[in-house]
Amino acid sequence: MFAAERHREILAALRDEGRIAVQDVAQRMSVTPETVRRDLSELEHRGLLRRTHGGAVRVERLSYSTPVTARKGLYDAEKSAIAAEALKLIEDDSTIGIDAGTTTIRLAQLIPSDRRLTVVTYSVIVAGILAGNSRMKVYMVGGEVLENSRAAIGPWALDAVSRVTLDAVFLSVDGVNRRHGLTTHNAAEAAVKEALIGASRRSIVLADHSKLKREEFARIAGLDAVDRIITDEGAEAEYVAELAECGPEITLAHLGSSG
Repeated sequence: MFAAERHREILAALRDEGRIAVQDVAQRMSVTPETVRRDLSELEHRGLLRRTHGGAVRVERLSYSTPVTARKGLYDAEKSAIAAEALKLIEDDSTIGIDAGTTTIRLAQLIPSDRRLTVVTYSVIVAGILAGNSRMKVYMVGGEVLENSRAAIGPWALDAVSRVTLDAVFLSVDGVNRRHGLTTHNAAEAAVKEALIGASRRSIVLADHSKLKREEFARIAGLDAVDRIITDEGAEAEYVAELAECGPEITLAHLGSSG
């Protein structure tokens, strides 16, 4: 059996069963456990499964139809710690971009009301959080507003972003891996995120450990376009090192650092 055939069978078993064991797969395919482990390692690097002791589990993906408000409780402590680390990178009198996502919403909530900033966002939620700050200029990028993420997308949004320059942009994503870099569920939103990266001097990605190794439908940018990734201490050390080899600096946020 060729490797591609084994990979198809492994992924099919994961779709059906949710998890697999190395020994069971080896027996089913009449190959050695070492061969199965190599297959699992390759599929994990492609973001298609997650290795566990003795086997692998299916990569759970949030449906694009899941509202951003319904995702707020997932990895909440990790996201708060990541947002607290990101806050340290925001300088007074700077112009920053903040995109639409649960972790970047948390970042907006943490920004003190007395900070002197210019903020560009395509998130209705982020704009609503920051708009009441008297020392802050908030520019809301227009466009079609997505029902579930409350994010403005489309040609209007892209045109607005093309007319600005930013000192830094803070991005949320649905997947980070070596193969395809940054990915998300919606192609139109991916285009706005990519435009923000292009408009900014520094790009900082906020991604809790569950996003690492995953790849979703729409590509945003490669890792060579990223200056820093802030994740949490739940990330696998080996994979963090591999991501760092691709260019971005990696910051590990420690739980309890958000207070």
